Formats: sequence, structure tokens, C-alpha cells
Amino acid sequence: MAIATLDRAASLNPWRQRALAEKALIGFGFLALALLLPPWPGALLVSLAICAFTFFGARVPLRLWLTTAALPLGFLASGALMLVVEIGAGGVALAPGGLVPAAELAGRAMAATFCLIFLAMTTPMADLFGGLRRLRVPGELVELALLTYRFVFLIADEAAAMTAAQRARLGHSSRRLWLRSTAMVIASLLPRALARARRMETGLAARGWHGEMRVLSTRLPACGRRLALVVAVQLAVVLAVLAVVGLG
Repeated sequence: MAIATLDRAASLNPWRQRALAEKALIGFGFLALALLLPPWPGALLVSLAICAFTFFGARVPLRLWLTTAALPLGFLASGALMLVVEIGAGGVALAPGGLVPAAELAGRAMAATFCLIFLAMTTPMADLFGGLRRLRVPGELVELALLTYRFVFLIADEAAAMTAAQRARLGHSSRRLWLRSTAMVIASLLPRALARARRMETGLAARGWHGEMRVLSTRLPACGRRLALVVAVQLAVVLAVLAVVGLG
């Protein structure tokens, strides 16, 4: 259901009617900077810039953004922790020299995550798929991505239906029952989702599907001034990082 909420938020976002080229330049442009620039202060400046576009430009609700970012940032924190801690004969201790690589990895990955969240909250998937087709991306890859996206919704629908049925039968009334019910959902989710996917494939074949699913996507012209503004901000970030690195 979180995926459906995210896609709905992207469709209702004020930047929904902005050109895909503008949002792609912001998201992928800052993503490239997050990967190429030194983690300090590159990751910090990229994070601040993309958050400014997200909250002050696209006006994404802070609560929705925090809910969306909580899970990937949690995985990021647990992964960085593995670089800081080591387990040896003497027990658990801080890894020598592990704090700096962990901080650099966390900063770079956090900035990249913010860029992807910006795209997800301002651009519906239908527009992204339409953009991929206009870029002459092989149709097989686009169809695979579209079917995978649809399959994620199938899994989410199945999980929501099974959880609602368990709650109606008081399957979440205690912690022990909650753990048991969650284990049952995990064990039964994939077979049921695969069964629904097979039914979807049968339905598509019955409607004469030949390996191509078209989605409605409006192609909007990009504004030259906005593109120039984004490029100017990105150049300012690069110059600021070079200045700080040079002074260091």
C-alpha cells in the first residue's frame, strides 16, 4: 500500500505538470554529483540542494517524505554499522579506521537516496516509462520494468488482504499471535502473488497482448529558464565542493 500511496502522491504533486526533462535533470543530475563528488562536503551539499527542490520547489509533504525515507535510511544505517563494528576473539569492538569509510558511504548513499525519492514523489511511473520509450530504450526492458512494477502492486494487494483477514480473526490481538500471523503471511505471500501473476498473464493473452503495454503519458515541453537554473545550482555545488577540497 505504501507504493500505491507514493504513486498517488506523485500524481497529485504540484510538479506533476512539469516536463520530465526538468525533473530528470534535477534527480539524475544531483545523483551523478552524489556519486562523483567527494563525500565531504559533496554529499552534504547535494542533500541540501535536492531537499530544497523537494520541499520548497515541489512542496512534498514532510510527513510523507519521512515515511518514505524511513525504510531505505534504516537499511543504510544498518549497513554502515557493519563497517564500524567488528566481531573478533575479544568480542564486539569498533573496527580500526572503519568510522570514516562508514560515514562517507552513509553520506553518499543518503544523498543518492534523496535524489531517487525526489523523482518518485514528483514523477508517476507512467511518465517515466513514456520517457524511456522516447529515449529509444529497448522495448523489452521497458516492458519488463512495467510488469515488475505491476507485480509489486500484486504482492502489496495480497499482503494487505491477508493482513486484514488476520486482523478480522483477532490474529494480531497479542504479540505472540502477531508474530505467528506475520510468519504465515510471509510463507503464503509469494505463492499467492505468483498465482495472481499467472492469472494476469492469462488475461493479457486473452486480450491479444503481444508483449507491449502502452501507458498514457503526456509529453510536456521543457522550460529553458528552469533547466538553466538547475544547471546553475549544480555548477554552484561543484564549485563549492572544489573550493572546500582545495582549502583542505
